[in-house]
Amino acid sequence: MSKATFDPTRYNKSQNEPFAQVLDKHLSRRNFVKSGLGVSALTAFGGFGLAGCGSDDNNASSTPDPVPPTQVPPSQSSVTLGFESVAGSRLDAVVIPEGYRAQVLAPWGTPLNSKAGEWQADGSNTAQDQANSVGQNHDGMHFFPLNEAGTDGLLCINHEYIEPDALHPNGPTVDADTGLRTLVDEVRKEINAHGMTVVRIKLNGGNWEVVKDDKHNRRFTGASTMDLSGPVAYTDKVVTAFSPDGSQTRGTLNNCGNGYTPWGTYLTCEENWPGYFVNKGEMTQAQRRIGVSSSSTRYGWADLAGHAEERLDEFARFDVTPKASDAIYDYRNEDNGYGYIVEVDPYNPNSRAVKRTALGRFRHEGCAFGKLTEGEPLVFYSGHDSRFEYMYKFVSAALWDPKDADSSNRLATGAKYMDEGTLYVAKFNEGGLGEWLPLTLDAMTKDGKTLADTFASQADIIINTAGAADLVGATPMDRPEWCVVDPFTGSVYLTLTNNSKRTEANAANPRLKNNFGHIIRWDEGASDTEFSWDIFLFGSPADGDDATNLSGLTELNQLASPDGLAFDARGILWIQTDNGAKEVTEHTNDQMLAIVPSKMIDGNGKPLTVTADNQTELKRFFVGPNGCEVTGFAISPDYTSVFANIQHPGNWPVSANAAEETPIGTSIRPRAATVVLRKVDGGEVGI
Repeated sequence: MSKATFDPTRYNKSQNEPFAQVLDKHLSRRNFVKSGLGVSALTAFGGFGLAGCGSDDNNASSTPDPVPPTQVPPSQSSVTLGFESVAGSRLDAVVIPEGYRAQVLAPWGTPLNSKAGEWQADGSNTAQDQANSVGQNHDGMHFFPLNEAGTDGLLCINHEYIEPDALHPNGPTVDADTGLRTLVDEVRKEINAHGMTVVRIKLNGGNWEVVKDDKHNRRFTGASTMDLSGPVAYTDKVVTAFSPDGSQTRGTLNNCGNGYTPWGTYLTCEENWPGYFVNKGEMTQAQRRIGVSSSSTRYGWADLAGHAEERLDEFARFDVTPKASDAIYDYRNEDNGYGYIVEVDPYNPNSRAVKRTALGRFRHEGCAFGKLTEGEPLVFYSGHDSRFEYMYKFVSAALWDPKDADSSNRLATGAKYMDEGTLYVAKFNEGGLGEWLPLTLDAMTKDGKTLADTFASQADIIINTAGAADLVGATPMDRPEWCVVDPFTGSVYLTLTNNSKRTEANAANPRLKNNFGHIIRWDEGASDTEFSWDIFLFGSPADGDDATNLSGLTELNQLASPDGLAFDARGILWIQTDNGAKEVTEHTNDQMLAIVPSKMIDGNGKPLTVTADNQTELKRFFVGPNGCEVTGFAISPDYTSVFANIQHPGNWPVSANAAEETPIGTSIRPRAATVVLRKVDGGEVGI
């Protein structure tokens, strides 16, 4: 989540025990052992551990049956980081390790086809141009190869939000007396700058190039028609004048984190979407809980409702105040079509995006699938990025069939694994143990009832996922953001970016305000409802005291507000920041760091957290330009190109060389962009 769209309001009014108190109780058990035993077994033995299925049960007992070595998957990465940490930077340029170069690729406004004019530095491009060009404020992304060499592929890029002052020549036009929006093309341009981009890119002479007019190039915007699937589809919860049968919705908004699937589709996640809608009448319980506005929309799009140039209620739909006798005549349910994981098939340019409602409706920050095991369900993880919100997982009803990885009907495969299953929410307990609480009609609530006493159907639960999680007693967290899975151990890592509203100190986070954030990790237990956890890394300034700098960070790896996370297949964990703590920002802009967690083990093979004794394993790889957030990660199959996004830069880029500093006194219209990081010698990035 960008700081620019962060909503500080606490919508969670439950009295559920917050994670701060759980950490306090956890103090005496913090250095616990990782084991392959299930959580129940650990409890029986009086021990606590990072337990479960993280290693495909290869450590399921202390005396496992002999298995031929060729059948045992590696549980540890073999790579070693081969670069020196770069120093912090505060420049209008990126900073990279020695022996690397950085290329600007597909910045905002890059034409995808001949329907779009070339990007204009004065901001004068039209809504039509924007509908056929790369969107604004790049975020999560993924690379889908089109050849075995990985030199030709499709880059899927999220666009989280817009900067109206940069988007238009003189910012948004408003009526001087009323303050309301007046120009239809401006608002259409803003809607078209949202969503996500699919763009074909090719490596040519060591540089990546956009392939203009390729059939795969397309935009999914805030106005694109999308299908609904899962429990909410075809119910009265999503009936609108646009979709009387509740089968479709229009657009995707505030696309922040992302994911991908084993069958080759892209997952784009709708995060801070509630503020795009307004209900000036009586709010529903779900609207109050999730934070739909009661006064105005984020960018004033509803101001143009009823305009003579409006088409198909394109602006009116953002005002969800009931206005007619029935939902088929107004847009009271329009917001119920948002807040989902959206699946896109990048390889099929004729396919429509699908919103997978079974995975819950909230402010999704990314979506990651767990380690694949033939004959076992698929697991997807997603966090709700707001203060005191929750961590969720979805367990598919269908069992994984490796043949589906090669499916030619990818969206049908998505329906198989993502439309039916069980949605859970996390409860973190002391001692490093946790429970996944089901969000089903028969699930028990804190007061001894069931969710069926509050909700009439699974669709009702999905529409108010966070409200259901309140009732079952989930643990409020410090803004759960990106979540990823170690390809070697199966351990799950989650960034808790910060929470300045914390008022109680505790031993694991002994600061009155968690301005610096941390990364938590867990392993699944023997059943779908068990897991065990620990804190892997604490953000901190280098000069933080012993009660703050719990990971012993130095000037070469100090960080705050860990946000974006990604594992590559080699086992390198890439950590990106969206820092708002001045103790760190005065030393460095936002950054990307790297570490190999599976190699961090003690003499007995047990996993370690980051401490002063091993903090040199965490290295700063990349620093972004002034004003930016570093976010989004992708990598080519041969590991020779890493793609990272620069969102909302201040005065950058000045050229295609991302490391070229904008000259002092030069002012340029800032453009979010993808930066490609490659070694000068063409070798693998990071090692």
